[in-house]
Amino acid sequence: MDPSVMQNPEMANFINQEQQRAMINEMVGKLTSACWDKCITSAPGSKFSSSESACLSNCARRYLDMSMIIMKRFQNMQ
Repeated sequence: MDPSVMQNPEMANFINQEQQRAMINEMVGKLTSACWDKCITSAPGSKFSSSESACLSNCARRYLDMSMIIMKRFQNMQ
């Protein structure tokens, strides 16, 4: 990246925010794919069954918890 761009605090902040948005979008996509494959075992109807809803909720919670653990470990490595 051009060093002069990073000297502009507003541009650096904008780039940082966009990188964070991209990372969150990627995480949501992975979470959705992984939990859908794990929890939705038949053709979905107009509503999720109670077991599908519980599975999706638990899966998402575990995924986010693990993501936070991994991010904290990476932060501690720096």
